[in-house]
Amino acid sequence: MGPPLYHLSDLALPSYQGDRWQHSHFYMEFFEIKGAVQDSNPRYHCQDPPTRPLEPLSPSQIGHEGALGLCSALTNFINLSNLTLGLSDNQIGAMGASCLGRALANCINLSNFTLYFGFNQIGDEGASGLYPALANCINLSNLTLELSSNQIGNEGASVLGRALANCINLSNLTLFLDSNQIDTIGVSGLCSGLANCINLSNLALYLQLLQKQFICFGL
Repeated sequence: MGPPLYHLSDLALPSYQGDRWQHSHFYMEFFEIKGAVQDSNPRYHCQDPPTRPLEPLSPSQIGHEGALGLCSALTNFINLSNLTLGLSDNQIGAMGASCLGRALANCINLSNFTLYFGFNQIGDEGASGLYPALANCINLSNLTLELSSNQIGNEGASVLGRALANCINLSNLTLFLDSNQIDTIGVSGLCSGLANCINLSNLALYLQLLQKQFICFGL
């Protein structure tokens, strides 16, 4: 029997804000219930901590309302130190990304954070909306951001760079920004911020510029 199923909004209820939801590990999978009508309150299951590697997830189309429900839950998890979110291909836009950024800004104890957020539509506004999360989580040591195919341009890339400049304790960073709308100006802004991450020992940066030039940086 698998982990229990919940609605996203359930986690915002007082009954779910006890010690059980203050653990240091939190992991969520969003999935599509085949044959069911999609709603704005999708189910998920959680493991604490994960007992198996994260696998590619099918799109669940949680959209804007589902993202807001998730943000309401995450606002309460101020003691998290390890967080993995798989939200790729979910029709999440700039407002959902900004909401997520504000919610995660409270998780100042995060040391390990992985966000799979590719194939949404966050754009420059949504990428900038993630700033509070990255700027406030100064204890991050391991960070993976998968933001491929999100219509992010130079402004969004530069804001991400300024946010990462605050993560001075980062030792391992993997950043996927391929298949966006970034050129050399955006790369310059991003790298200006990364220059402040003086404790980086491992860096993997994946970019595909507007000129169809694919760039992979490694450290």
